Amino acid sequence: MSDLILVVEDELALQETLAYNLKRQGYEVETAGEGYQALAMSRKLHPDLIILDVMLPGIDGFELCRILRQEMTTPVLMLTARVDEIDRVVGLEVGADDYMTKPFSMRELMARVKAMLRRVRLIRQEFNHPPATEEASSQMLVFDNLAIDMNRREVTLNGQALSVKPKEYDLLSFLAQHRGQVLSRELILERVWGWDYIGDSRTVDVHVRWLREKIEPVPANPHRIVTVRSAGYRFEG
Repeated sequence: MSDLILVVEDELALQETLAYNLKRQGYEVETAGEGYQALAMSRKLHPDLIILDVMLPGIDGFELCRILRQEMTTPVLMLTARVDEIDRVVGLEVGADDYMTKPFSMRELMARVKAMLRRVRLIRQEFNHPPATEEASSQMLVFDNLAIDMNRREVTLNGQALSVKPKEYDLLSFLAQHRGQVLSRELILERVWGWDYIGDSRTVDVHVRWLREKIEPVPANPHRIVTVRSAGYRFEG
């Protein structure tokens, strides 16, 4: 099922442009041009994300965002034609998750929408699949001849320290803490690189390959970091 986005914008041309571009990206879109209408639609539809203009008839975007934040956790991306820093501060204080000033790049807006939805989706996924073992919460993770020192951020193989880059270490420790679980590339990207990282899953694949070259006896036939086809990766230890 596609994510549902509510676009709240009283400028009809921009509203239609946003709706058109979002639908092209595969999202379901509903629109509203007035504050009270947007509030009613939000309560009825429970959208996955709300794009909210600040200047609206009825009730403005700041007040609408404040009300919504008391009732739901739906992420809100606010839009405004004003550039004052105080507007941004107020928007964030009333509960907006992100903020863009008009005019803006449609490409950047789509990237932010994607990142915000990915963040929400993967937080839910992680909530439903927490680390499964006590071993994952310890300060030293040991898997036969492979050891990960969580305090010193060091990895050793057969007692010898490995030279791993910071992101390689972050990736390995995240996989190890979720031993036996299938982790999607999107979840890994979110948790290791951050929700606002604008990139694709090939970044994960490249770093997995580098790690395999360092910790697998036969990198071409890995048994520690296993690929689960069409799903992601699973760390076997």
